Amino acid sequence: MLSKSVRRWIGLAFGLVGSASVWAEAGYYVVTPYSTPGQLSVDLRYWTVDSRDRDAVLWPEAGLRYGVTSRWTTELFVSFIGPTLRQQGVDSWNWQNDWLLTQGQYSFDLALHTQLIHEPDEGNLIEFGPVWQTEFGRLQINANLFFERALSEPDGTEAKYQWQVLGRLRPGVRWGVQGFGELGRLGHSEDPHSDRLGPVLKLGLGEKAQLQAAYLWGRVYGRRAEMFSAQFLYSF
Repeated sequence: MLSKSVRRWIGLAFGLVGSASVWAEAGYYVVTPYSTPGQLSVDLRYWTVDSRDRDAVLWPEAGLRYGVTSRWTTELFVSFIGPTLRQQGVDSWNWQNDWLLTQGQYSFDLALHTQLIHEPDEGNLIEFGPVWQTEFGRLQINANLFFERALSEPDGTEAKYQWQVLGRLRPGVRWGVQGFGELGRLGHSEDPHSDRLGPVLKLGLGEKAQLQAAYLWGRVYGRRAEMFSAQFLYSF
């Protein structure tokens, strides 16, 4: 578990404002609508945030994902945090569920995303919102709008968004651009707005594995920062 001084340093690194003990993390990967019934996957993730005058903060994550039905995918994962890989503590436990609301009857796919987040000694949060995807020629386009709220503190609901455009280069290789942003708590105009975007590469590694990596520039909670993210998914 991270000490209080380390958590305070992390908070300062992102320039967070207000006195709430529970705060939302910056989005770093795009949720996509899909479900493969009976498929179990190991989900390994790694992402960093590096602001101009602060050291990088690292978030390795590990989880298990399972396709319960053709419409419902569930995943349990744990997120760690620290200034180095040797200085890591549990940041949060997460239970993510995605339900497909459409299955091919429209020119787009729509799903409902929910994520329950437990931060030890901090509190509980819930994230929810629509997940949308469509195809246009060789392009795959994603756009998501999420709302996040602390369950233990009446401090408002934060709105945030994700988007992505991927083009097919050849079978198993896609590249494009993705973006994320936080709009602040609803009804709190003084909250800093943040946005960032950058290139993303997605590789299919045979029939069972895929790797995605992205590098983003922009603002994280009002402070200039750069982000790197990587996700490796292996399915059984």
